[in-house]
Amino acid sequence: MEKTTVRNLTLAAVVAALYAVMCYFGDVFGLTFGPVQFRFAEALTVLPFLFPAAAPGLALGCLIANLLSPYGAVDMICGTLATAVAAWLTAKAPNRWLAPLPPILTNLVLLPPIWAWAEVRAVNGAFFSALGFHAVTFAVSETVMCYGLGLLLTRALERIPPLRRQMVSHEK
Repeated sequence: MEKTTVRNLTLAAVVAALYAVMCYFGDVFGLTFGPVQFRFAEALTVLPFLFPAAAPGLALGCLIANLLSPYGAVDMICGTLATAVAAWLTAKAPNRWLAPLPPILTNLVLLPPIWAWAEVRAVNGAFFSALGFHAVTFAVSETVMCYGLGLLLTRALERIPPLRRQMVSHEK
């Protein structure tokens, strides 16, 4: 368990603020919520791989961002839960190539069914059609954000010497 220090609390707060602001900014262009989303803040979900103290900030940032969710309280609760679980798993990832996988998988399992239910309110053909649509579009966008932008972010952060001293080493 990581020690709670002012540095760790500050990191979590900055990550929460960045996640929320990036989501709100993306919402201006209709990219954060809705049937097809490219939530740029999801690139931050790989941060616990390098900085485990970022995990609570991701969950808090997701909760704050989902206050605007058209899917309501269930998305705030389940989306935050998915992000918290994914952040914890990402911090435990054995290497950088597996670090983006937890956010993709946990969100993919929890969120598309919620969105499909919110749209259809019954388990029928329309529900499964909506579920399939949301699963495919979400898998694509989450993969682009986590593997594309997220891995670029980790590489960029590793090149900043003052930050390197704060990172968790994954070398064996």
